[in-house]
Amino acid sequence: MTHDAAPSPPESTGRRFRAYTTKHLDELTARAGLGEAERLAVRAVATVLPFRVNSYVVDELIDWDAAPDDPIYRLVFPQADMLPSADVSRMADLLRQDAARSEVNRAANEIRARLNPHPAGQMELNVPTSTGKDPLEGMQHKYHETVLFFPKQGQTCHAYCTYCFRWAQFVGEPDLKFASSEVDHLVEYLHRHPEVTSVLLTGGDPMIMGESVLRRYIEPLLGVETLESIRIGTKSLAYWPQRFTTDPDAEGTLRLFEEVVAAGKNLAFMAHFSHPNEMAPDLVRKAVARIRDTGAVIRTQAPLIRTINDDPATWASMWRSHVRHGMVPYYMFVERDTGPQDYFAVPLAEAYEIFRGAFAEVSGLARTVRGPSMSATPGKVCIDGVAEVAGEKVFVCHFIQARDPELVGRPFFARYDEKAVWLSDLEPALGAARFPHERELRGGAAPRIGAAHP
Repeated sequence: MTHDAAPSPPESTGRRFRAYTTKHLDELTARAGLGEAERLAVRAVATVLPFRVNSYVVDELIDWDAAPDDPIYRLVFPQADMLPSADVSRMADLLRQDAARSEVNRAANEIRARLNPHPAGQMELNVPTSTGKDPLEGMQHKYHETVLFFPKQGQTCHAYCTYCFRWAQFVGEPDLKFASSEVDHLVEYLHRHPEVTSVLLTGGDPMIMGESVLRRYIEPLLGVETLESIRIGTKSLAYWPQRFTTDPDAEGTLRLFEEVVAAGKNLAFMAHFSHPNEMAPDLVRKAVARIRDTGAVIRTQAPLIRTINDDPATWASMWRSHVRHGMVPYYMFVERDTGPQDYFAVPLAEAYEIFRGAFAEVSGLARTVRGPSMSATPGKVCIDGVAEVAGEKVFVCHFIQARDPELVGRPFFARYDEKAVWLSDLEPALGAARFPHERELRGGAAPRIGAAHP
């Protein structure tokens, strides 16, 4: 296959960050060998779901000779069949007709509304309230001891994953976005809720923020005595390791990490790696070493994604690489019930076999990893195995974390279903009428977490 030249000379590794957006999409997909009709279909998908990549991913991670089948290419570039064909055709027609932006946006928003933009009760159940009972913007409090905070300036990423479950943060619709610049509200909430021992800064990607902005969010947390850990959820190690090596504020960022550790807080750097190829560049390993030297602990996690990492060898290779460089494998997630889930989801039965196969190929140091785990409305549900109990084939499950703390660690059984891809697809087994997390079993709804203390 002959590939066209790159759309324009990108910045090389170690230089200034440069992003490619939808205006570059046609040229980049042509480089991958896609024909005109395929490129139009990809652009149609990108009117609904977000697209952003950068020069490092384009130059250092994608094997263009293998595109469009290269796993990193599939990780960041929309695929023509990610949405129902009728939706793709509708958006392609609008693009072909050069329709007004308002008309394109209206059609895109209709499709987005059908994609469950905020799964697991994020809008209805997870948003805490102030003393005046008003919702606290940019915060979620789903689990007793953990609060999520979405810094306003961190609601984008160095590049977007095609399967991202937070895609709604990036499509420019205010009603779909979580974000706050009010760190004082977070600190006040933590003082009123001493049961919260961990804050997760998430997005988007907090590491898109410069050191001075990141500091404004982190420094106030260091004085909260009841806070034990600060977590940063980020893809930056994979998509822009220069953030910790050659960027102008790399040194200042690492000093900030040291200050968190010196203040007696655990700094958990929650690194998102989806494929072992993301660990190949020397720059990544240098960035990992520099972060670890600050005293931060790097834990790694990613979802299991069809066509990208859906085989045991890929995961075993990735986990071994992480352990070799001092990182701690943490989670294999199941693709969430949002966005193009139908395209990327792996059935739970297959997911368990992939996890088990990879788990069997690594040493005990990598067996810190948990999964396959679903971050569903009642909590994180792990598929522990497939077994036959009392003559019935079942999934053996338990709650790693739960909205109702009484469910944590509690095993339960679901009927085996080789096609099920999510918790809502499962049915109780062994004659049970309901799962333990269903409200009726406890005589009512679990108390809403995050209500203000009197």
